[in-house]
Amino acid sequence: MSRRERQKRRRRKNGRPLRRAVVVVVTLTVVAAIAGGAAFASWVVSVVNDTPDIEALREQPAGAVSTVYASDGTRLGFIAGDILRTPVKSRQIPLVMKRATVAIEDRRFYSHSGVDYVGVVRAAVKNVTEDRASQGGSTLTMQLVRNLYIPENRFKKSWTRKIREAKLADELEKQHTKDWILTSYLNNVPFGTVGGQEAIGVQAAARVFFDKQASQLTLSEAALLAGLPQAPSSYNPFDNPRDARRRRGDVLRAMADARYITAAEAAEAQQAPLGVKQNGYYRQRKEPFVFDYVRQQLIRRYGPEVVRAGGLKVYTSIDLKKQEAARAAIARILYDPADPPAAIVTTDVANGRILAMASSARYGDDSDGGTNYNYAASAKRQPGSTFKTMVLMAALRKGIDPDSTYYASRPLQAGWYSGDPTYSVKTFGNSYSGNMSLTSATLSSDNTVYAQLAVDVGPDAVRQAAYDMGVTSRLDGFLAEALGGLRHGVTVLEMANAYGTIANGGVRMKPTVIVRVKHPDGRVDEIADAMYKKRKRTFSAAEAAEARKVLEANITSGTGRSASIGCAAGGKTGTTSDIKDAWFVGFTPRLSTAVWMGYRTPQEMVVHGMSVQGGTFPAPIWGAYMSTARGDYCGADWPDAPAFQSQSFFGRYATTGRGDSDDDYSSDGDSSDGAGYDGASYDGAAADGSTGGDDGAYARPPQGEPEIQTPAGAGGTGAEGGGAGAPTG
Repeated sequence: MSRRERQKRRRRKNGRPLRRAVVVVVTLTVVAAIAGGAAFASWVVSVVNDTPDIEALREQPAGAVSTVYASDGTRLGFIAGDILRTPVKSRQIPLVMKRATVAIEDRRFYSHSGVDYVGVVRAAVKNVTEDRASQGGSTLTMQLVRNLYIPENRFKKSWTRKIREAKLADELEKQHTKDWILTSYLNNVPFGTVGGQEAIGVQAAARVFFDKQASQLTLSEAALLAGLPQAPSSYNPFDNPRDARRRRGDVLRAMADARYITAAEAAEAQQAPLGVKQNGYYRQRKEPFVFDYVRQQLIRRYGPEVVRAGGLKVYTSIDLKKQEAARAAIARILYDPADPPAAIVTTDVANGRILAMASSARYGDDSDGGTNYNYAASAKRQPGSTFKTMVLMAALRKGIDPDSTYYASRPLQAGWYSGDPTYSVKTFGNSYSGNMSLTSATLSSDNTVYAQLAVDVGPDAVRQAAYDMGVTSRLDGFLAEALGGLRHGVTVLEMANAYGTIANGGVRMKPTVIVRVKHPDGRVDEIADAMYKKRKRTFSAAEAAEARKVLEANITSGTGRSASIGCAAGGKTGTTSDIKDAWFVGFTPRLSTAVWMGYRTPQEMVVHGMSVQGGTFPAPIWGAYMSTARGDYCGADWPDAPAFQSQSFFGRYATTGRGDSDDDYSSDGDSSDGAGYDGASYDGAAADGSTGGDDGAYARPPQGEPEIQTPAGAGGTGAEGGGAGAPTG
C-alpha cells in the first residue's frame, strides 16, 4: 500500500466521528425546529398583529432648520439647534447620490418590496461565520421606517424591531413609489455630527461637509456621503480622513459592481481629494440684530419647543434697502469710531409692519468690541422731549386748542406745584419767552409750558395717551413723565409706532416684523394680517390731524428743522437733561421713523466737539435716512379728518381761558404726587400681540434686557429746556 493510500484511509477513519456528529446535530436541529416552529411562527404573528398599520402612524421627521426671509425673499439666516436638516425635493438630489446610496446600502432596492429576504439570509450567515453582528439585512425602506415612523426604537436592536420594520416597510412600499421612498430616506438619514450639530438629510450633509447644495455633488463627494450613514462617527472625514477615504472606495466599488459607473470612473473618483471644508453655512446671517428679534418673537408666539423643532419658513417685513440706508445715514453723521451708537426703526403707518430696525453697533461678542444687544428693540431709554407729544395728545383729547391756548414761559421754582413741592423746571439756557401758545411752546420745546400743561390735563391722562399711541413699557403716572422722565424708559420701536398713530389718523397699530409663518405641515399663519385686525382707533381723526399740523410746523420752523426732507413730514426732537439720550421721532404720510443715539452705559455725549441735542445729530440722521427711505413718494395724502373742534378749557396755569381763581381748577393733576401704577390701562402685551414663551429660552446667546437707565428721583426728565425735569429740543 502506498503512502498516499494510507493517508486517505487515515483521513476517512478520522472523519467518520465528525460526520456522525454533524448528522446528529442536524437531526436534533430539525427535530427542534419542527417542535418549536409552531411556537416561533405564533410569536411572529403576534408581533405583526401588535404592530399598528402604517396609516395609523404619524411621520416623525427629525427637527429641521427654520429659515427667515426679508421682504424681498432674501434669506436672513437659519434658526438652527442641535439638528441641521433642510428637506429637498427628488429633483434636487442628483442621480449619482441616489445610485451611490442604493449601491452601498441596498443593492436590490428596486427589485424587493420592502424586505430583502436574500439579504436577510446573507446577513444572518455572515453574522454567524464572522462571529459578530456586522450585517443587519435592513433595506432602505426598513431604515426609512425606523427613522421616520418609529425613531424611538432607532437604537434598539432586536428581532421584534426587525419584524415590525419589515411589516411597516411592506405596507410603505405598497403606498409609495421607489423614488418617494429613496428621496424620503435621503432627507431623513443621519450623516454625522460636526461642531455639536447633527446633519440630517443629504442637503444638510452637503452644506456641512462641502459647503454646497446637494444638487451640486460630484461622484466622489456623493460616494463619501453615501458611506457615512452606516457609521457616521467612524467615517467622519474631519475626524477620520483615512477611514473616510477607505469607505468612499467601498462605495465606488459597489457602484461599479452594480454597473452604475465604470471601473475607470471609480478609480478616478477614488484618487480625488476628500474635498471637505469647515464652514459656518447654517450660522451665516444677514441683519443679525433683526434675526435675533424675529427669533424672540417666534418664541413669544409659539414657545421654545416649536421653534426648537424647526421646519418653519418665516417671512418678515424687513426692507434690506432701508436697512442699508439707515446705516449709511448714521455713518454719514456719526463717522468717528468713538461716536456713540445710534438706532433707527421704521414702521409702515398703515399696517404697523416694521420695515427697518437698524443699528450702528457691530454685532459680535463684547470681548472684541461687538455687542449682541439690540438698541432698536431692547434698549429702554429716556425719551426726553419726544414725550411732550403725548402731553399734546392728552390736551387735544380735552379739546384744548394749541393755537389759542397760552401759558407763561417762566422759571418754575420749587413749590410752584403743590403736588410735589420739590419739583422745579427751567428751559434750556434759562431763556423764557413769556406768554406763548402751545404750538409755539412745541416748536421751541419749552419745558416750563409743558410742565404746566401736564398738571392741567393730569399725569394720568398723559399716561393713558401714551398707551393709546402705542407705548407698551410701564408708565407710573408721575408728573415728570410729561417731560420724558420715565422710570423704565421706552424703546426706539415703541416711539416709532407711537408717532405712527398720529400719521395714521389716530388709529393705533400692533407692530410686527413677521408677515407670515409656514409650518412643516403646510399650515400658514398670516401674522401681519392678524395684527392688522387688532388695530384700534384711540384718537379721533381731528385730534390726530391737529397734532400732525403742530409737528409739521416743528420741522419747518421749530427744533426739528434739520430733519427736513422737502416733503410733508412732522416730528419732534428730544434730549435728556444729562445729555445721555438724544432723539428725533417723526413721520410722513406713509412711514414713521424713530432715531435714537446714546452710549450703552449712559454718559454725557459730546460728539465732534459739540454737546449733543436732538436737533444737532438725530434730526439730521432722520432727514438723511428718510430722504432715501421715502423713495419716489413726496406727497401729503394724510388721512381725511374733520376740522378740530376746541372746547372751553379752564386750566389752573393757562393764561387764557382760565377762571377768576385757582378754585376753578378741576383737573386730576394732583394725582401725580407719587400715585403708583395700578395696571388699569397698561397694555403690556408683546409688540406683536402674542404671548407665551421665554424670550431668552432659545436665544444663543440668551438675549437679556439689562436696565439701561433709571432716572433720578421720581423720573428725572430731559434737557430740552435744560434743567431738573426739563428736556431740550
